[in-house]
Amino acid sequence: MRKNIVAGNWKMNLDYEKGVSLFSEIVNMVKDEVVGDQEVIVCSPAIHLHSIAKLAEPVSNVAVGAQNIHQAESGAYTGEISGAQVKSTGAGYVILGHSERRAYFEETDALLAQKVDAALTNGLKPIFCIGETKDEREGGKVFDVIKAQLEKGIFHLSSEDFEKVILAYEPVWAIGTGLTASPEQAQEVHAFIRETIANQYTQKIADETTILYGGSCNPANANELFSQPDIDGGLIGGASLKSRDFLEIVKVFNTK
Repeated sequence: MRKNIVAGNWKMNLDYEKGVSLFSEIVNMVKDEVVGDQEVIVCSPAIHLHSIAKLAEPVSNVAVGAQNIHQAESGAYTGEISGAQVKSTGAGYVILGHSERRAYFEETDALLAQKVDAALTNGLKPIFCIGETKDEREGGKVFDVIKAQLEKGIFHLSSEDFEKVILAYEPVWAIGTGLTASPEQAQEVHAFIRETIANQYTQKIADETTILYGGSCNPANANELFSQPDIDGGLIGGASLKSRDFLEIVKVFNTK
């Protein structure tokens, strides 16, 4: 059975003290209110990683991730952070391929494939993001874009390594815009992703792959989205910066 996961992406928000305080609230709420084996992952700026990973240690279903790594193991890359450095903080995950990295930092599928390899080499599980822009959706290219991102970014992996990857479908036009894909739109793409994985690997691997939805997911729409058969949770942006909102999304799985 695949895992239900709610992952928070804090992006470039919160100073050190505010981040540690927010994470402490989240951990305590999870301990008190979450019923079931759904996993909670918080992907924070690098300044928080070590401290919040320590806070997560006593709670089996709370984990920590980074928002990016460099593809090289080490070297003269001022300002970057390696997979080994992230792993040494106690983090276990890393977001790769987020549309903001693709757009603002011009990260290509080929570069992201190298970053995926670097993550796995260092024992980090990638949360690999894919999704189409508004123009691509309106142009009827959604499935072509999604398939190409999968093929170029992660389909070079062996079956064993692929099974360590979490996917996140994030329609670019719904990130930070207040727009959300309808449950039916999101389910259609998630089902296509799972079918594409089955064609590349096996149906068993496809059935066991966790695929998250991201894009203005909030407490008001999470239940309807997560009720879709191929949506296994969410990658949450703005709502992850408010402990109560984030936990209300996590708790959607309490009753499933």
